[in-house]
Amino acid sequence: MSELDRLVSEGRNPRTIDIDLLATIDVLRRINDEDRVVPAAVEKVLPEIAAAVDRIVLAFQKGARLIYLGAGTSGRLGVLDASECPPTFGVPEGMVIGLIAGGRDALVRSTEGAEDDPRRGAKALQEIGLTPDDVVVGIAVSGRTPYVIGGLNYARQVGATTVALSCNPASTIAGVADIAISPVVGPEVLTGSTRLKSGTAQKLVLNMLTTASMIRIGKSYENLMVDLNPSNRKLVARAIRIVMQTTGCSAQQAKQALARTGNDVKLAILVTITGMGIEDARTALGKAGGFLRKAISDGRHDARDKTA
Repeated sequence: MSELDRLVSEGRNPRTIDIDLLATIDVLRRINDEDRVVPAAVEKVLPEIAAAVDRIVLAFQKGARLIYLGAGTSGRLGVLDASECPPTFGVPEGMVIGLIAGGRDALVRSTEGAEDDPRRGAKALQEIGLTPDDVVVGIAVSGRTPYVIGGLNYARQVGATTVALSCNPASTIAGVADIAISPVVGPEVLTGSTRLKSGTAQKLVLNMLTTASMIRIGKSYENLMVDLNPSNRKLVARAIRIVMQTTGCSAQQAKQALARTGNDVKLAILVTITGMGIEDARTALGKAGGFLRKAISDGRHDARDKTA
């Protein structure tokens, strides 16, 4: 028996043996039934996800980075999650990085052979100047992709925090990394098509890693994305709506507050709620570490002190 044959993600699924005989609606029901197991599998590894989030938050607080490293579907999911962070949370390009075996071409066409050389994984991290303060998340469903193994080994040499995300228990990358996240979703609907349940599990985990980390460093107020970058019409409309939702002001007032603050949603909310001047509000946000809730509380407290 080969190593591949022993992987849970490569096993045959007894519940879908007859899938090629089914009507379309029944094929879809089987896929949907299998997808139901994914959230439960992710729930079982929440403690490991939390440990990774805490290390990512520490990295961000030091001005360091979160770096995803993967191949194929796993690599594409990492690049996708990284690319969505700047517009969603207003963070600079390069704070969250997605690296994929084969480079940019691998995002749109298969370059499967690129994952077979561990030196390429190490080189990709060398080229971005990996530091000990960074966090590297190696993503591989099988947990045995050489590109990812090479990258994680190099990251350990540098002293960076290493996280392994796979869908097979006791995987190779789990043994290499400081933190192993291994949601076990079982065999796929189509044997070996790990872009299905395994890919869904990876996406859920990546969503959690960045979203929870951003919340923990003050990128939200209540459950609103107050650090978004209003870079298109949709996001401008969302920014206006967020200012209205948090302050109770009119759309026109929200537009005026955003115009005064250079489309800075946090500042617009803070000056509208507290009546602060823009520079005072900017200073207050800095003192609050970027946490809008604390800046509002402090601003209200200061206002009460002045009128006492």
